[in-house]
Amino acid sequence: MARPSTIAIDGPAASGKSTIGGILAERLGYLCFDTGVMYRAVTWAALERGIAVKDETGVSALAERLRIDVIHPTVEDGRQYTVLADGQDVTWEIRRPEVNGGVSPVSTYPGVRAALTVQQRRIGRQGRIVMVGRDIGTVVLPEADLKIYLDATVEERAGRRYREDVARGESSKFELVLASVRRRDEIDSGRRLAPLRVAGDAVVIDTTNLDVEQVVERVMALVNGWSAGE
Repeated sequence: MARPSTIAIDGPAASGKSTIGGILAERLGYLCFDTGVMYRAVTWAALERGIAVKDETGVSALAERLRIDVIHPTVEDGRQYTVLADGQDVTWEIRRPEVNGGVSPVSTYPGVRAALTVQQRRIGRQGRIVMVGRDIGTVVLPEADLKIYLDATVEERAGRRYREDVARGESSKFELVLASVRRRDEIDSGRRLAPLRVAGDAVVIDTTNLDVEQVVERVMALVNGWSAGE
């Protein structure tokens, strides 16, 4: 059965992109590539090199020099993929709190986005990949075989993020999480370069009232029903 070799999954924060992308990639035997890890890798590298996150020029120059690769897991420690920065395994380093606090502004820098888009295309065009992000179907891989856009109400997405925080034992308030998600939506949709939007040929799935398995079933139906040239 012919299947799409490049699958793009876009959507706003907490719409389920990473979860669905990971499950889909596992079922297909594909690489799951959440492009957000590249921005985290640049942020981590900047912090390691003493480059201030607010230094747009310095961070952008770093993004142009830094070689980032995302490959199938090299260690069985629960990771979905291995992230390499100039050959160094930084899969877990890029999840550190200081990276969490700096990645948002880094991801808005036009120079960083331009440099990383080139690297994302390099990886994506190898095929047999599920790419997850906010501008995959519109900017990074507009030629992707199958494009999916996952969405949900902002209240539902904030609720998911809140429940994840609580499950990790973190102190969290729903109202603050909701405000944060709304703010992220504004940033993603309002930025001048590669704003979050639905690709014209993407299939939109509203996940508000669906559980993970129901979303996966719908996505797998699209994959199995895909035909080259359509």
